[in-house]
Amino acid sequence: MNQIFNKLGKFINSWTGTIIIVLCVIFFVAQAFVIPSGSMLNTMLIGDNLFVKKYSYGIPTPTIPWIEIKVLPDFNNNGHLFEGDRPKRGDIVIFRYPLEPKIHYVKRNIGISGDEILYTKEGLWVAFASDNPYTEDSSKTLIYKGKTYFYEPYAKKHPGIHYENIPFNAFVQLQSYLQSGHKIGMEPITLDNGELAFHTKIKEDEFFMMGDNRNNSNDSRFWGSVPYRYVVGKPWFIYLSWDSDFNIRWERIGKTIESLETQKTP
Repeated sequence: MNQIFNKLGKFINSWTGTIIIVLCVIFFVAQAFVIPSGSMLNTMLIGDNLFVKKYSYGIPTPTIPWIEIKVLPDFNNNGHLFEGDRPKRGDIVIFRYPLEPKIHYVKRNIGISGDEILYTKEGLWVAFASDNPYTEDSSKTLIYKGKTYFYEPYAKKHPGIHYENIPFNAFVQLQSYLQSGHKIGMEPITLDNGELAFHTKIKEDEFFMMGDNRNNSNDSRFWGSVPYRYVVGKPWFIYLSWDSDFNIRWERIGKTIESLETQKTP
């Protein structure tokens, strides 16, 4: 038995053993990720360096980081070596950008299979396909084709959600894309009051992802919902954070995403 442990210890301390262990951690447990843009303000900040929990929604098919070469085939044809739970409504999710899968995005899941989404000049409205506690967190509703849509049902539990009109306004951008013939992720519709809005019903095993910085986020409104095959994992905790002047934000280091969700970052 001692000989086995001695051999194991030597293997772990070798370059080969170290590389294999590091790759196994990256493939199956956690991977580093940097927040590059302000789409998740005010929950996550530009310069937040965090670890992604890769087993939250199953184990994604392993790929070598940076060069994004698959180590194993996609045996299940769903992007996962082992299938797992699906993202829940309100979860912040790391996923592959459907139009360019080598790029990773981070957004909040605001709708699951069967949910219907409306986006108006006022903002986000959700009609849930099943009972959901978020319906009690919205003070405004809208009726469209007999269904009740709740206005920004996630904003109460997730105070980082906000509408900042600088430098862009998402509704105006959607209108502009529509007028120019650019393909978008939602269908233009006319509400009972004659106003333009955008609507979609989420397909089976897909998820509608949006940034908390509603007016400054390239997300499912523009390119559609995200299939499970592209889901990678869930943010875990911040191991380093710096601002635009490379000053370290000490107060954010070691914080889990759940703890940051309870506060609104100015």
